[in-house]
Amino acid sequence: MNITDRPGYDNQPSFSGDQRGVFFTSVRDDAQADIYRYDLGTKRTTRVTTTAPESEYSATPIDGGSAISVVRVERDSAQRLWRFPLDGGAPSVILERVRPVGYYAWADDHTLALFVLGSPNTLQLADTRTGKSDTIATDIGRSLHRIPGTHRVSFVRKVGPTEWWIESLDPASRETARLVRLPEGVEDYAWLPDGSILCGRESRLLRWSGKAGNEWREIADLATAGVKDITRLAVNARGDRIAFVADGRMGSK
Repeated sequence: MNITDRPGYDNQPSFSGDQRGVFFTSVRDDAQADIYRYDLGTKRTTRVTTTAPESEYSATPIDGGSAISVVRVERDSAQRLWRFPLDGGAPSVILERVRPVGYYAWADDHTLALFVLGSPNTLQLADTRTGKSDTIATDIGRSLHRIPGTHRVSFVRKVGPTEWWIESLDPASRETARLVRLPEGVEDYAWLPDGSILCGRESRLLRWSGKAGNEWREIADLATAGVKDITRLAVNARGDRIAFVADGRMGSK
């Protein structure tokens, strides 16, 4: 089902803490990027942030689902990580000195893996208790995720123009390890609870089993539903729903 069947920018989905909704960034008639929430039960969309001229991207539930973290583009164009309580309380900066943040993933309640924009883009580890960050790798992709059932995170290392690998990072030891090479031209992926990974290529969903040496296998082709160019993906905690971004129009069923 297409939950944003309209022209315009709708991107960066993530499931809410209670698994009953999907957060996403949307740019609508006011040309403002804000966070919206789609309720899976009522099929209604509500606006979560209204913060012109600031914009918010990449919402992730935190604090047991009572708040979201976002990348906020501030009035002076600084991009920092912020916390927004969902009860309407005042937002606050999570990392005061780290900028410009493009994307991120929580390893635990105080450790963050960050995609920091620059020449080159860098992977940094930050501690919210100290506000400090350290560079771990360069030339990385935008897709950062916590690996299910662990405190490790995964990221994309771009070895060359067409050679991109998903790697794991242990924040405690700072050690990285290659997991699997992505299909050419693909940099977005999502973990399933069983330790396998999904990605999209054109209209197809591909799955890697999580076992070294195994190849990506096609599990679905959504071309008949009008889907093409799948990019960002999110999987819920139970592993029975997927939200993804794609071009094209889908029917309601």
